[in-house]
Amino acid sequence: MSLLEAATAVRENAYAPYSRFKVGAAVRTVTGAVHVGCNVENAAYPEGTCAEAGAIAAMVAAGGTRIAEILVIADSAEPVPPCGGCRQKIAEFAPPEAAVTLCTTAGQEVRTTVAALLPGVFTAAHMDRA
Repeated sequence: MSLLEAATAVRENAYAPYSRFKVGAAVRTVTGAVHVGCNVENAAYPEGTCAEAGAIAAMVAAGGTRIAEILVIADSAEPVPPCGGCRQKIAEFAPPEAAVTLCTTAGQEVRTTVAALLPGVFTAAHMDRA
């Protein structure tokens, strides 16, 4: 199954009763495994979960630690990029050159990289004391 097919399918499972804005995400690990996530809203808005975070959590739960590529899809006028928090989460598990594909349900697609999404990424190296 392609990342687009996987993200499109899981998007339908999104729990978005407040915004009605369903998002699906799929990550492919360096071993080729695909993991998916969808957004899950909560009446206490800040407590929801983004699709990207859900896909990363599924990957980690399955024992994966390295993202080779990620795809995000939403029913929007333009492809929707990950929020700032999800950009940092993606960068934790993906190399800067990893492919990021942003799609709309109407077929628009933008391809970029993790580095382009999050210049100046905070990494574990920033916590090293020399």
